[in-house]
Amino acid sequence: MGKITTILLDCDNTLVLSEDLAFEGCADLINEISASKNVDLPQPFTGESLIVEFVGQNFRGMMTSLQQRYKFSMTDEELDDYVRREEDVVIAKLKEKLVPCVGVDAVLEKLAKENKYKLAVVSSSALRRVKASIEKVGQDKYFGEDVYSAATSLPKPTSKPDPAIYLWAMEKMGKKPEECVAVEDSKSGTLSGTRAGINVIGYVGPYKAEEREKMEKVLKDAGAVVIMRDWSEFEGALAKIESGEV
Repeated sequence: MGKITTILLDCDNTLVLSEDLAFEGCADLINEISASKNVDLPQPFTGESLIVEFVGQNFRGMMTSLQQRYKFSMTDEELDDYVRREEDVVIAKLKEKLVPCVGVDAVLEKLAKENKYKLAVVSSSALRRVKASIEKVGQDKYFGEDVYSAATSLPKPTSKPDPAIYLWAMEKMGKKPEECVAVEDSKSGTLSGTRAGINVIGYVGPYKAEEREKMEKVLKDAGAVVIMRDWSEFEGALAKIESGEV
């Protein structure tokens, strides 16, 4: 195993507990779109029902899936307009209520002090939202300009599980996959990192207790080389990758 120089962190529910808040805002908007397109939903979406289906995907990714499933279409202009609106709705919620994931701040602080690894954020969410999130909880100081968004940073917007955003982040930082480790909490994020050739630590901390075991399997099946239930396990998980144990 080569030397690990870089740690790439997903944002939503890896650094900050944003998924519930974001999906709440998102559900309202998707219900509104469905009504305007005369889509006959079995029942209106709630934050919770959206999370079950789309965790780790951005709004553009969700809308693509929903258009295929419910056989309706939107113009590019319409979609862009809704993407902007969703961003505004979600950012307002995050600025009001967002908190960091349990235990992550202590780990970030220690990593920054040791100064052994470059730290970056690699997210599916829009850059404006990611920056608003890490600024709200005071984590922005750890990452500088190394904040990358599949929705905003790429020449062509995409969403995880597409590996494009990881490949882009590594190119911008001049890093190779074998010197990076990623931390991801979703299937789509884990697939994205794995497809980019990166060793992924699967993090299941924010899931409800009864879902954790299932998610551990989902993330392992998606390619996570080690599972972390709590940020206090990060050092051990990283050591396993560095020693070539996993």
